[in-house]
Amino acid sequence: MAKKSKKNQQQPGGTPATVALTAAGTEYTVHAYDHDPAHPSYGEEAAEAMGVSPDRVFKTLVADVDGTLTVAVVPVAGQLDLKALASAVGGKRAAMADPALAERTTGYVRGGISPLGQRKKLPTVLDASASTHTTICVSAGRRGLEVELSPDDLTKLTEAVVAPIGRT
Repeated sequence: MAKKSKKNQQQPGGTPATVALTAAGTEYTVHAYDHDPAHPSYGEEAAEAMGVSPDRVFKTLVADVDGTLTVAVVPVAGQLDLKALASAVGGKRAAMADPALAERTTGYVRGGISPLGQRKKLPTVLDASASTHTTICVSAGRRGLEVELSPDDLTKLTEAVVAPIGRT
């Protein structure tokens, strides 16, 4: 169950994601919940804890597209289509990035990687299904913490390409 939801209130010890959102003046809501390390899916756990449909909760994945680390943001209810991701950024081949490299490059831990406030700004692709929702939830930069914001704001802040990269 979600512990707290705060709208545009920067908390002491905020994450780089919430700091970036606040600095940009973006409207967002923070949802915190108790993370269960035994849960088989970070994203599904977040959806359950917040009482939000899994098609509105998006996971942040890091892939290697022709030697360039690229962020893919897709619904937790589906999977990333690597071929579609490569195509969306003009590449030929994509594979999931090494988790340790993804963590070092983004500055976040696996299961808590946010598309916002990353240590190194990476090309980002947001699944087109996001545009069917008024708001979506993405990781706020640590396990047990999500931010809810409009897909348009996420696209603008990450300079994302919007393309159909998810599959169910």
